[in-house]
Amino acid sequence: MGLLRGLFWLALFVFFTFCFLVLFEYGPNDFVNGFQKEGERIEKWVDQKVHPPKKPDNP
Repeated sequence: MGLLRGLFWLALFVFFTFCFLVLFEYGPNDFVNGFQKEGERIEKWVDQKVHPPKKPDNP
Protein backbone atom coordinates (compact mmCIF):
# COMPACT_ATOMS: atom_id res chain seq x y z
CA MET A 1 0.00 0.00 0.00
CA GLY A 2 2.91 2.30 0.68
CA LEU A 3 4.24 1.77 -2.84
CA LEU A 4 0.89 2.73 -4.34
CA ARG A 5 0.76 5.86 -2.22
CA GLY A 6 4.33 6.77 -3.21
CA LEU A 7 3.54 6.33 -6.91
CA PHE A 8 0.45 8.48 -6.50
CA TRP A 9 2.44 11.30 -4.90
CA LEU A 10 5.13 11.02 -7.58
CA ALA A 11 2.54 11.25 -10.36
CA LEU A 12 0.90 14.20 -8.63
CA PHE A 13 4.26 15.94 -8.25
CA VAL A 14 5.11 15.42 -11.94
CA PHE A 15 1.69 16.69 -13.05
CA PHE A 16 1.81 19.85 -10.95
CA THR A 17 5.42 20.52 -11.94
CA PHE A 18 4.38 20.28 -15.58
CA CYS A 19 1.47 22.65 -14.93
CA PHE A 20 3.76 25.14 -13.18
CA LEU A 21 6.26 25.10 -16.04
CA VAL A 22 3.51 25.61 -18.63
CA LEU A 23 2.06 28.45 -16.56
CA PHE A 24 5.49 30.04 -16.22
CA GLU A 25 6.24 29.69 -19.94
CA TYR A 26 2.88 30.66 -21.47
CA GLY A 27 1.15 32.64 -18.74
CA PRO A 28 -2.41 32.31 -17.48
CA ASN A 29 -3.99 33.70 -20.66
CA ASP A 30 -2.60 30.96 -22.93
CA PHE A 31 -2.42 28.09 -20.43
CA VAL A 32 -4.67 25.59 -22.24
CA ASN A 33 -2.95 26.11 -25.59
CA GLY A 34 0.47 25.89 -23.95
CA PHE A 35 -0.54 22.73 -22.06
CA GLN A 36 -1.50 21.08 -25.35
CA LYS A 37 1.69 22.21 -27.12
CA GLU A 38 3.97 21.00 -24.34
CA GLY A 39 2.03 17.75 -24.02
CA GLU A 40 2.56 17.06 -27.73
CA ARG A 41 6.23 17.99 -27.38
CA ILE A 42 6.72 15.52 -24.53
CA GLU A 43 4.77 12.86 -26.42
CA LYS A 44 7.11 13.27 -29.44
CA TRP A 45 10.17 13.11 -27.20
CA VAL A 46 8.98 9.90 -25.53
CA ASP A 47 8.10 8.38 -28.90
CA GLN A 48 11.61 9.15 -30.22
CA LYS A 49 13.17 7.54 -27.13
CA VAL A 50 11.01 4.43 -27.39
CA HIS A 51 11.24 4.10 -31.19
CA PRO A 52 14.50 5.71 -32.33
CA PRO A 53 14.77 6.50 -36.06
CA LYS A 54 16.61 3.87 -38.05
CA LYS A 55 19.91 4.89 -39.58
CA PRO A 56 20.40 3.96 -43.24
CA ASP A 57 23.11 1.37 -43.92
CA ASN A 58 25.68 2.83 -46.31
CA PRO A 59 28.58 0.42 -47.00
